Amino acid sequence: MSTIELTADNFNEVISGNNFVIIDFWAEWCGPCRKFGPVFEQVSDKHEGVVFAKVDTEAQRELAQAFEITSIPTLMIVREQIAIFRQAGALPEVALDNLIHQAHSLDMD
Repeated sequence: MSTIELTADNFNEVISGNNFVIIDFWAEWCGPCRKFGPVFEQVSDKHEGVVFAKVDTEAQRELAQAFEITSIPTLMIVREQIAIFRQAGALPEVALDNLIHQAHSLDMD
């Protein structure tokens, strides 16, 4: 599965229309973001039922401000319209896979 671009126009639709969304807040000028991008893409191919989305913090400043993004890359996981994880910094592929498995295992009740 490829990633989708999140914007102010489609953000609510994507979040409300999907039970599991992983968001990468990034910018083109950010070295760690460019390094993490291919990892994010590779992992997206391995997880059915998970929406992988990217927010370009330069183009979508209002979203970055709304979520108080001060460091990039920042990874956020939203399950059932609830943000259950947020962390700044790039992750290696194994750590991202592990994080997704943990988020799937979380009892949302």
